[in-house]
Amino acid sequence: MSKDAYIHKMLPGSPGSPLLFVFHGTGADENQLLDFGRELVPTATIISPRGDVSEHGAARFFRRTGEGVYDMDDLARATSKMASFVKAHVEAAKPSAVFGLGYSNGANILASVVFAEPGLFDATALMHPLIPFEPKVQGSLAGRHILITAGRRDPICPPNLTTRLEAYLRADGADVTVEWHDGGHEVRPNEIEAARRFFAPAPAPKR
Repeated sequence: MSKDAYIHKMLPGSPGSPLLFVFHGTGADENQLLDFGRELVPTATIISPRGDVSEHGAARFFRRTGEGVYDMDDLARATSKMASFVKAHVEAAKPSAVFGLGYSNGANILASVVFAEPGLFDATALMHPLIPFEPKVQGSLAGRHILITAGRRDPICPPNLTTRLEAYLRADGADVTVEWHDGGHEVRPNEIEAARRFFAPAPAPKR
């Protein structure tokens, strides 16, 4: 496990505060969600990794062969690498709680880590995730808090797949909140407000 497995930025928080990992969308980098994370959880230490895959020069966290068609072997590689990266930072910081927030491709890698390591994050915000496969959770999500935000006209993340993801997570015991807007793949103010409510006051961790 290495804290430097990814190029990343860190904004220090208050001693003993939560760790908040933020994961950018395709074509962005480790700067995209840093300020947003600070706004949502002002006392937290924010850690933002940069995706290690290049798609025609656009940074991503795992490879795909088409829109919504994932390279599942590379997703497995990326999930294992990211889980180890998160664990290394958690082990070093010993935070009061561990939170995650991802947008688009960042939401997808975050969701995949949650499926593989359901005990790793206490609360997770998935903004416009696209999970075009049936998740296999390695354990139980009971007591974990998950926020999903989505657009009813999102051409990249069809609403029926968002609803299916919600059902999967609920069936595995997660406490799921869903925030919709009537637009597409963009992030709208009601999503930001939902994320603010979700993290502050932060859900009590259940470890």
